[in-house]
Amino acid sequence: MKKSLIWLLTIVMAITFCALLYFQIMYLENMVKMREEQFSEGVMRSLNSTADFMERQETLHFLQQDVNIIESSFYDDYTDKGSVAAGLKYSVENPDGSVTKYTLSTDREDGFGYPSATQSIGERYGVMQEVIRSQYLYQKGLLTEVILSILRDSGSRSPMERADSTSIRNCLRTELRNNGVNVPFVFAVYNSHDGLVYATSGYNEHGESIYSIPLFANTDSPCRLDVEFPTKGNYIFSSVRFIIPSLAFTMILLVVFLYTVILAFRQKKLTEMKTDFINNMTHELKTPISTISLAGQMLSDPSVGKSPAMMKQLSDVIVEESKRLRFQVEKVLQLSVFDNGASTLKFTDVHANEIIEGVVNTFKLKVEKQGGVLQADLTAQDDTVCVDEMQFTNVIFNLLDNALKYMRDDTDPHLEVATRDLDGKHLEIRVIDNGIGIRKEDVKRVFEKFYRVSTGNVHDVKGFGLGLAYVKKMITEFSGTIRVESEPGRGSTFIIVLPLAANKSHRDAE
Repeated sequence: MKKSLIWLLTIVMAITFCALLYFQIMYLENMVKMREEQFSEGVMRSLNSTADFMERQETLHFLQQDVNIIESSFYDDYTDKGSVAAGLKYSVENPDGSVTKYTLSTDREDGFGYPSATQSIGERYGVMQEVIRSQYLYQKGLLTEVILSILRDSGSRSPMERADSTSIRNCLRTELRNNGVNVPFVFAVYNSHDGLVYATSGYNEHGESIYSIPLFANTDSPCRLDVEFPTKGNYIFSSVRFIIPSLAFTMILLVVFLYTVILAFRQKKLTEMKTDFINNMTHELKTPISTISLAGQMLSDPSVGKSPAMMKQLSDVIVEESKRLRFQVEKVLQLSVFDNGASTLKFTDVHANEIIEGVVNTFKLKVEKQGGVLQADLTAQDDTVCVDEMQFTNVIFNLLDNALKYMRDDTDPHLEVATRDLDGKHLEIRVIDNGIGIRKEDVKRVFEKFYRVSTGNVHDVKGFGLGLAYVKKMITEFSGTIRVESEPGRGSTFIIVLPLAANKSHRDAE
């Protein structure tokens, strides 16, 4: 798949996911806003109903009080023990200020009272009209008296009497339930000067979910009822929580999509690296094979067989090219073995200085052929490490070979291998060169398989991109670390830190 097509699909899918998330979040916000509005509307309806209920309760209080006062004047004193007055008397204040007195007589013969059986239908009708009129005037006067009492005496009652906590709680609970708001609440009552009269347990005057409404607003001493809902947030969330799984699944899909895109780019890059690896491997293997084939053909020439010097030279060429071919194949096979977890390393305690000195002596001739210098500064006193001797030798050889490959054209090679003691528990090995160096963005990737620095092919030297990956793998197997310090145009320094044999044996025993 082309990279441009991958980018196009990535952009389309990214836009799709972003749009989907946007609409889901907007829907969630609208749902939360709608639920909050419904909640507030239900609460305010409940508070208004509670305020009306409290005003009716106060009206009922004064009504009962005035009825008791008026009824006490309906009866005359007893004339004799066990006897009642001749009639039911009461007075009503008229709108013009005059007072009219009425008597509902229990005597059917005196005055007007309830109709008697001896009266005619017309007389009975007139009597009934007078009774109804009297009752109407009584009710009207009573209501007038109640209203005047409320206006006159409401301020004399304490807020605790007017706004009883039990009545408010019961009324609020009923009204909230009727309006579909089944949420725990606490409340407080304030007087007309915003002074706290009382508050139920758990009330927080600085809470965010507080609703207020005036009580007895039409009197001289109004109060205020504040209701708080501590669990309002949980209530709102519980009503829209069904959307959360949808958002979660969308986020999971987005993460999986991003991971898939990353894998696609990595796979494409790996494919390109493998293609480059195959091309380089073909070149690397073709060169020694061609040399060996040419030497074999020359050996079949009878004239060559007559020259011992020529025979020896051709034999040396075959041996050297065979070693080179075997070394390249071993690097590929060794990495394959380690990738499959089938390590066949044979650990032994060796002196690092001796092995490094042997590699330096062998490699020095190759450096000198290019007009360079290879120095060894092996100053470590304790150099005993537990490694696979053959693989450790290959590690040092790989680093030197890599340094020699990527030298600058304008200077002679100058390589150095140094060892020194490090904190008494580790051995440090440095391989230093004055080559082309490595760019900062490439330093982090030089130990990856198949990765080759783009500017490294200055001598037209092909490679697999496996040398440093092999070195990294071996050092890791030796329980060590490796890092590189480099600047373009000023060379590179590869730093290996290995645990000393005694320290590693002690750590493994633990």
